[in-house]
Amino acid sequence: MDSDPATLGWMVGTPPPPDRQLRFDDGSYFQFPAMRWSVSNFRQLMPTVNVSRGLAAPVPLPRSLRQDIDALRFVPLGAKEPMTWEASLAANYTDGIVVLHRGRIVYERYFGVLKPDGQHGAMSVTKSVTGTLGAMLVAEGRIDAGKKVSDYVPELAASAFANATVRQVLDMTTGLKYSEDYADPKAEVWAFSQAGSPLPKPKDYTGPRSYYEYLQTVQPEGAHGEAFAYKTINSDALGWIIARVTGRSVAQLLSERIWSRIGAEQDAYLTVDSSGTPFAGGGLNTGLRDLARFGELLRNNGRFRGQQILPKAVVDDIRHGGDKAAFAKAGYELLKGWSYRDMWWVTHNAHGAFMARGVHGQRIYVDPKAEMVVARYASHPVASNSANDPVSLPAFEALARLLMRPHR
Repeated sequence: MDSDPATLGWMVGTPPPPDRQLRFDDGSYFQFPAMRWSVSNFRQLMPTVNVSRGLAAPVPLPRSLRQDIDALRFVPLGAKEPMTWEASLAANYTDGIVVLHRGRIVYERYFGVLKPDGQHGAMSVTKSVTGTLGAMLVAEGRIDAGKKVSDYVPELAASAFANATVRQVLDMTTGLKYSEDYADPKAEVWAFSQAGSPLPKPKDYTGPRSYYEYLQTVQPEGAHGEAFAYKTINSDALGWIIARVTGRSVAQLLSERIWSRIGAEQDAYLTVDSSGTPFAGGGLNTGLRDLARFGELLRNNGRFRGQQILPKAVVDDIRHGGDKAAFAKAGYELLKGWSYRDMWWVTHNAHGAFMARGVHGQRIYVDPKAEMVVARYASHPVASNSANDPVSLPAFEALARLLMRPHR
C-alpha cells in the first residue's frame, strides 16, 4: 500500500510537480515505485503500434461474481501459515485480476491506477502470444518447424540463429550467447534493450540500432537443441520469421487473426523500436479482460462462439508440453517437472495447467480441468517470478479446487 501509484500521485497535474514527473529518456519511469504507474501507461511514454480489435461490437463476458473467493485459504510454498486469496493480491503487488470459470467472470478486482478501461504491460506474456502465432503458422503448414531459421530470414545466416530450427526457437532450446540477468550491468539484455530503444543513440554509438540489427550480431554459446534457456531474443527472432512468412508484422497478424475475432473490448498495442518493429518478446499491452479472453480462447481449444480461431492442433501441442529433460537443465527450483512449448510454460500438474508468464508478476493461467482462466497484471518490485511464484502457484491451484466444488 505504501507504493500505491494512485496514492503517490505520479503524473497528476498540468504539469505534474517535478518530484512526481516520470520520463522515458532518463529511465525514471521504470524505477520502483514509479514503475507501478508506468506499467499502466506505457503509451504515454514511448512509441507504439496499434493492435486493432476491429470494428465489430465487443462481446461482453457473462458475469457471475462469487463472494467466497477472497476468504479462500492456502499455504504459500515454503511457508507454514496459511494466507487468504485476498491477502495474496497485495503480496503480489496486483494491479488487476480477472478469473473466468466456464467463460464467466467470477472474480474481478483492480488496484492502483489500472482501471477496467485501461491497458497494462504484459511483459513476457507477449512471448506466449507471439509463440501462439508461430504455432498457428506451423499448424497451417506456412512454417516448417524443422527448417533452419536462415531458410526464412537469410539476414540471420551469420548469426547464432542460422542453423537453429524454428522448433528450437519456439521452445527456446537454442545455444545463444545472451544473458538475461538484469542484475548484471554487462548482460547482453542491456545491449539488446539499447538497440531496441527508440531514443536517439549517443554520437559515439556504433552498435545495432534496432531489434533486427541486434539479432544479426548474436553469437553462439553451447549447442542447439540440448537445453532450455529462457532468452527473449528467441521471441524476436520468431517475430521476424512470422513477418517474413506472412508479410504482416506481429501487431498486424495478431489483430487480423485473433484480436479482431475474440470479441475484445479494447485495442491492444505493442511498443516498437526506432524503425517501427514491434517488440515481439515483451511489448504487448492490453486491457485485462481482453487478456482473459485470449486465455479463454486457449482453454476452449482455439474456439470462440462456435468459430475455430486457432487450429485445435496448436492448443494440443502446447498442452502436450516440451522436453522435460531439456527444461530441467535450466534449474528452476520452483518449477520441477515443468516444460516449455511454443513459448508457453507447461506445469504437467494433475489439471494439465499451462501459463504465460511475465516479469513483475504478469500471468495468464489456464487450468483445463477446472475450466478456469486467471489473467493478472501486477507491478512487483522484483522482476523475477521466483519472488511471486511461492504465493501465486498455490493460490491458483487452491482456486481451481474451489471452483471445481459444487457452488450454490
